[in-house]
Amino acid sequence: MLKVSLKRYFITGLLVIVPIWGTVLVLKTLFITLDGLLGDFLEKYFPQRYIPGQGILLLVAVILFGGLLATNFIGRRIVAFWEGILQRVPLVRGIYTTIKSMMDVLSFQDQNKGAAKYSRVVMIEFPRKGQYALALVTGVTPGEVQDISTDRVVNVYVPTSPNPTSGYLLFVPESELIPVNMSVDEAMKMMFSGGMYTPRVPEAVGAGTGRKR
Repeated sequence: MLKVSLKRYFITGLLVIVPIWGTVLVLKTLFITLDGLLGDFLEKYFPQRYIPGQGILLLVAVILFGGLLATNFIGRRIVAFWEGILQRVPLVRGIYTTIKSMMDVLSFQDQNKGAAKYSRVVMIEFPRKGQYALALVTGVTPGEVQDISTDRVVNVYVPTSPNPTSGYLLFVPESELIPVNMSVDEAMKMMFSGGMYTPRVPEAVGAGTGRKR
């Protein structure tokens, strides 16, 4: 009896302690990493005035300055100039393009146009009939691709899980899209979590009665 109780207490303790310990460990690692990006510079040149955490504050200030710079005409020209240089260096070009593409996918807003990059969340039959996937409508398909259907064809991005920065670009007739009462933010959270996060469904929405065709 005592052995069973000790085992139950031990397992319960693990379920309580491990998530807390893991969270503290991640936050500690994140703090040390971010603070070290610029904190090492401050500690080297201003050792007497340096306080742990100043590196993060300086990093936030640099990011804000970069965002401010990129939102005005002159700043955009400077950013475009440096991007052009990075795009010409073979090894640097691949790294920079990959990281920039990942940030573009995770960015819900188009900074240049001030409009939503992903206009809405839908479901489509994918990868085969009878199976469905969440997808993000990214725009209307241009050019001769429109000729594949008499219906309007749209660009649909199907992210993979748990890494939504990679996925599939599909050209789908608009009549085949299934509307979903879900925001882009909720859809991305669901994809990141592999389905463990589930958005709360309004009571007015039907309880899975199936799609009428």
